[in-house]
Amino acid sequence: MRSSSNPAFRNLPRGATAAGQYGPNVGFDQSYGQPQGQGGVPGYGPGQMGTASADRPMTVDDVVIKTGLSLGVALVVGVFSAIWAQTQLETDEFGQVIGLNGALLGALIGGLVVGLVASLVIIFRRKPSGPLTLLYSAAEGLFLGALSGLFELVRPGIGLQALIGTAGVFIAMLVVYKTGAVKVTPKLTKWIVGAVAGAAILMLVNLVTSLFFGFNPLRDGGPIAIVFSLVVIGIAAFSFLLDFDQADRMIRAGLPSKWAWYAAFGLMTTMVWLYLEILRLLSYLRE
Repeated sequence: MRSSSNPAFRNLPRGATAAGQYGPNVGFDQSYGQPQGQGGVPGYGPGQMGTASADRPMTVDDVVIKTGLSLGVALVVGVFSAIWAQTQLETDEFGQVIGLNGALLGALIGGLVVGLVASLVIIFRRKPSGPLTLLYSAAEGLFLGALSGLFELVRPGIGLQALIGTAGVFIAMLVVYKTGAVKVTPKLTKWIVGAVAGAAILMLVNLVTSLFFGFNPLRDGGPIAIVFSLVVIGIAAFSFLLDFDQADRMIRAGLPSKWAWYAAFGLMTTMVWLYLEILRLLSYLRE
């Protein structure tokens, strides 16, 4: 299996190393229905491959359903979090915002920390987990929702714009992948992985310089920051192609259906990253 810029897909079991190793199945870029071939997946006989079995091979439907559930949890928690956040600000006697109260600050930090811990557990455990994936989605929904609620107070409508932008990019890249307009080749994979690593290093250096020297060119809202955000959004968008390809290969390899949660988690991490960067870019453009 090709490497991926998404850490969620770097710890897949050996059974996913070659597409179709366990027998053919149907991927994202094909029509799908029943798994092809009579032999099925070794270790999962015909009697074990029914829809009632937890060990049947995963299908596109499994990935779509698990991703939809994860996204739904994040959206519901995010919407309520955004509405709640706008009522949790400390104001003076003139109604001017002077800071964040403890509950809102706790929600921001708690959502960020819980999401990070859940993601690390999923990645290093090397096992799919529905509860952990949903916990990650809820935690990120809490964090992003609270953050969006704060942005809404200064720039009304920015949260909805970022959400529409994220959905638009996701759908566009899915169409690009399904139509084969851009092929996921080893060369393209290397370029995307390298771009993700480069962007991460630049953001880390920028964070260090901003903390110790007050120099923050990549996140100060200026022209360089706008260009950098556009580049990062482009990298995140192309990362979706790798995510789709990895999920497709998992399906073709005939991994058990529970691994659809792992694919859903990988797609969620990219969506969270993309939404946060689009929100940041919109804040620059609205200043």
